[in-house]
Amino acid sequence: MTYRNQHHEILFHRHERNPILTAAAWPYPANTVFNPGAVRCSDGSTILLCRVEDRRGHSHLTVARSADGITDWTIDPAPTFAPDPDKYPEEHWGLEDPRVTYLEALGKYAVVYTAYSWGGPGVGLALTEDFRHFERIGIIMPPEDKDAALLPRQIDGRWAMIHRPATPMGAHIWISYSPDLKHWGGHKLVLRARQGGWWDANKIGLSPPLIETECGWLMIYHGVRVTPAGCLYRIGLALFDLEHPETCLRRGDSWIFGPFAPYEREGDVQNVVFPCGYTIGDDGDTVLMYYGAADTSICVATGSIREMLDWLDRHGRIDV
Repeated sequence: MTYRNQHHEILFHRHERNPILTAAAWPYPANTVFNPGAVRCSDGSTILLCRVEDRRGHSHLTVARSADGITDWTIDPAPTFAPDPDKYPEEHWGLEDPRVTYLEALGKYAVVYTAYSWGGPGVGLALTEDFRHFERIGIIMPPEDKDAALLPRQIDGRWAMIHRPATPMGAHIWISYSPDLKHWGGHKLVLRARQGGWWDANKIGLSPPLIETECGWLMIYHGVRVTPAGCLYRIGLALFDLEHPETCLRRGDSWIFGPFAPYEREGDVQNVVFPCGYTIGDDGDTVLMYYGAADTSICVATGSIREMLDWLDRHGRIDV
């Protein structure tokens, strides 16, 4: 079945095999699996670093591997990256929603995740070369902060991170900079949640890591609209300057992807599509966007970088 956005343009096509991963496929007991970070390996295979919620309600991260990124998943037999609350008490209630970025200068993948404890959700960072061994940096942004990912290269000699602190004044998207991945400053607000009846009013956040294009950094972000029936999580687009990523060049007014399929409408949290990862094909354009559906399962949709940029060019405007 085809689902169109309000401009009657389809930017993401749901895969016919959705959901591609559920808790029923897991080699050990789990309540739900969702919100995976994603990596495309040099041999063309895919690694998903999946959020797995156990039957206590606490989450950890487990790797699933597939040759084609869709079928025949091999899942680690035990949690791959589990909370360590004795050494890292900020992880007492679990690890959530990883975003993965390859840092070529270090030859390592940066896994940015939400660490959850009594203090609330904070941003944690770990480095890995093989998704078997992880070097924890620990908390790099205190609560309440989440929806974070690193840019793949340094900007003016500093690492850059997109994240979403929340305050009584709202939940907006910020950028921060670091010389060493441990100490962060230069904080700047880059995208505001809108107000009123907008689809992305009051609360927004980064979805997968930014995509570097010749036109700028392409951001896929989520917006949350509160309705009498509950929250609606939908996806929109924005574009930022390559060398000054705190500068928004264009922002789409309408959402481009929302919960319509039954597996997105019904689950532990209804009406949610929540991407945390993507891979890009050999053509440099085709995107496989991996997302959590209703906080219950993992799904995938196919899109095009070129088509997203074209849509922003026609339907976006300078954010004010």
